[in-house]
Amino acid sequence: MAKKSSSKNTESHSPILSSAAPVEHKPVDDLYSDWFLDYASYVILERAVPHMHDGLKPVQRRILHSMDELEDGRYNKVANVVGNTMKYHPHGDASIGDAMVQLGQKDLLIDTQGNWGNTLTGDNAAAPRYIEARLSKFALDVVFSPKVTEWSASYDGRNKEPVTLPVKFPLLLAQGVEGIAVGLSCRILPHNFIELCDASIAALRGEEFNLLPDFFTGGIMDAKDYNGGLRGGRVRVRAKIEEGPKKNTLTITEIPYGTTTGGLMDSIVAANDKGKIKIAHVDDNTAEKVEIVVQLPAGTDVEQTIQALYAFTDCEISLPPNAVVIHDDKPRFLNVNELLKISAENTKRLLGLELEIALGELEEKWHFSSLEKIFIENRIYRRIEECETWEAVLEAIWKGLKPHISVLKREITNEDVARLTEIKIKRISKFNSFEADEQIRELEEEIEQVQKFLKQLTKFAVAHFEQLK
Repeated sequence: MAKKSSSKNTESHSPILSSAAPVEHKPVDDLYSDWFLDYASYVILERAVPHMHDGLKPVQRRILHSMDELEDGRYNKVANVVGNTMKYHPHGDASIGDAMVQLGQKDLLIDTQGNWGNTLTGDNAAAPRYIEARLSKFALDVVFSPKVTEWSASYDGRNKEPVTLPVKFPLLLAQGVEGIAVGLSCRILPHNFIELCDASIAALRGEEFNLLPDFFTGGIMDAKDYNGGLRGGRVRVRAKIEEGPKKNTLTITEIPYGTTTGGLMDSIVAANDKGKIKIAHVDDNTAEKVEIVVQLPAGTDVEQTIQALYAFTDCEISLPPNAVVIHDDKPRFLNVNELLKISAENTKRLLGLELEIALGELEEKWHFSSLEKIFIENRIYRRIEECETWEAVLEAIWKGLKPHISVLKREITNEDVARLTEIKIKRISKFNSFEADEQIRELEEEIEQVQKFLKQLTKFAVAHFEQLK
């Protein structure tokens, strides 16, 4: 049976307790302020606000990287893409699936198949296991370039993911973006593809330009207070309303950006219930294009009803932009013209990097083709037949090459010599000097062409945007 502790034992332990290190106490307010700041920074940088260089939020970037990883020209189930993206994204499948549907509905980067919902009516997409996707040809052309991509470890350290994708187009302004962070919101309105290409060309040439939004839902826009998309600006957008073919009917054929036909009809019914307008009935016949038919009571003034629809329903809305992007790990407020200039210069920089890499690869190919020609034409391979050690083989090749290396553009390395020993006998026996000279001549022409592009990089970048257009 266990014995009760005596008072003597209690006394013997008290000195140990009293000598323990004092516990540091920190006010709860301080703890919460630190934690809240960390959380706010995380939401701004890692979830809600796009990066200045590629115009993508982290989840969008990871989806596109994952799709590129799976790319084989065929459609993939969205559920498979979502599952593969979870290797890189620290959040659940639902957030990835929703972000992918939003990307697909913009019809620029993702080639979709199946029911992806309807942005006009607000209908949801089918479940990820029923719909399919692959990267569009445009995305494959302008979004990816592994050799110039900066990589970082994924959240669990098992994989590599891009810090930003090397997008050679003002994607941010083409797609538009919305995001709500802690104490900060972002709203960049979409712009016209052709106008963005023209503005990028103007920016590269140092010419003036002025960008205004453009909406795939159509409508009538008043952008006199746009303010370059900065906070405090405002864009008013109206639905396009026409008199119907039948008497006492109105037809809405285009709706304001950010609304749906269902929401627009609800606002019309609500205004009618409040006595702001008078309608008999409203029907939604929208399919591929918007068609909302408003039946008016007999004797109603059509023009007055149209003005009332603009005044009291969602047939006219106001869009407040707030152009904010991540740059150097902090949010920056920039107007859309500045964003486009930065994007155009970044595109020029990326094209330059790709050309420099291509030039290096061509020069390396020219160097080895020339070295191989010397090695075979001068029968240097015969010198190694009686060599008994690897060192002797290398020495024999070096000795045979020495009289001919003046024609080369860079010094020979041990790696070059070792690579010569890997040439197969079949290739040596079928070697054709004329064909080798032709190949070297073609490489020289390509090198000259790339060097020309590098000297005229602005002109090359302008041609890139003209080709996209």
